Amino acid sequence: MSESLELQQLVDDEAEEDIKFHRPRPKCRKYPCLGIILATLSALFFSLCSAIVKWMSDVDPMALAAYRFIGVLLPTIPILIYKQKSCFPKDKRIMLILRSFTGTTALMLSFYAFRHMPLSDASVIVFSVPVFTAIFARMFLKEPCGWFNIVSVIVTLVGVILITRPPVIFGNTIDSLGENGQAPEMWGAVAAFSSTLFGANAFVILRALKDVHFSVIMTNFGTFALVQCLIVSFFIGALCLPVCGVDRYLIVALAVFSFLGQILLTIALQMEQAGPVAIARSTDIVYAFIWQVIFFNEVPNRFSIIGTVLVMSSVILTGLRKWVLTLPYEAPMRRKLEFLTK
Repeated sequence: MSESLELQQLVDDEAEEDIKFHRPRPKCRKYPCLGIILATLSALFFSLCSAIVKWMSDVDPMALAAYRFIGVLLPTIPILIYKQKSCFPKDKRIMLILRSFTGTTALMLSFYAFRHMPLSDASVIVFSVPVFTAIFARMFLKEPCGWFNIVSVIVTLVGVILITRPPVIFGNTIDSLGENGQAPEMWGAVAAFSSTLFGANAFVILRALKDVHFSVIMTNFGTFALVQCLIVSFFIGALCLPVCGVDRYLIVALAVFSFLGQILLTIALQMEQAGPVAIARSTDIVYAFIWQVIFFNEVPNRFSIIGTVLVMSSVILTGLRKWVLTLPYEAPMRRKLEFLTK
């Protein structure tokens, strides 16, 4: 999740410059749908990473996060060396540390959520990051926040409430995630929502770091994240290597799937605009529902389904809004979807 924020922000910044200087957006003319297909495949690999985290119940989620960050850091270092960028720019150090902390905490909390609550429910909540970004951007960067953003946040919060079904709201008439004494599931919901808030703040900080090359951001992020995960894993007694051969193969698969998902997302963002790619990435939630039924025999109830529809609607409309904002002012499609820009 956090790695894709850098790439998403880079493309958003490029789109703003294209509008400002009236430059045409690059497209893949020979294969016009290839960017969307690659983004969908990226979502598949990222969803498999989430399924692996839930499946490996013998390994603590914090330790798995450390292994995953190794896969983030190693491919980024050669890019940093090739670009000959300063690893830790003097005037950006505090922001880089804050970005690394928020992004790392967001991923660690999401891993905890994947382990302790239904996979699809956790994916829906974690994936609602773009919806909340506008609120924090308004608070910290003084960016405009229109009616669309406010309505999106409200709809998303309603969806999250339907998914988690907290007893303080629903009482004892409807089963909540913590039913039958399964308190970890409710804590998983708290972790998922907290992950969303940390992820949204990470996105806001990335906007403040838009002049820094992504290899610098990701190298700092990977290094800081690896150290933070190792320290947390050590203090909670979760730092270990799996004793089972299958689990070790799954850890390798976790790193490989993370790398493949990131590479495919990178190429997709180079071929297609950020809005359509964000919409294609929302298929991660669909995959999560499939893995939940196939691998974990967990069938979502009607409240989870309704909540998922609400959250996905907000995420898809947010991605659609990004695409509309990149269109020329005289474009017919922009006039039809003008309400999304409010």
